[in-house]
Amino acid sequence: MLVINVKDGESIDRALRRYKNKHKKVQLMKQLRARKHFTKPSVSRRDEVLKAKYISIKQKEIEG
Repeated sequence: MLVINVKDGESIDRALRRYKNKHKKVQLMKQLRARKHFTKPSVSRRDEVLKAKYISIKQKEIEG
């Protein structure tokens, strides 16, 4: 659970922005989605490899 302490004189908007930044850094939603169902380690590794190939192809298209 994320806890954001609102400082004296700090606006709610600024505290909300700090919460959102902390939320992104912790990757809370990514963890929740990953825990929703079990994926075999081999499947997750295959997905990582395919994603890396896709990114490398896209980078080559930009360069050339």
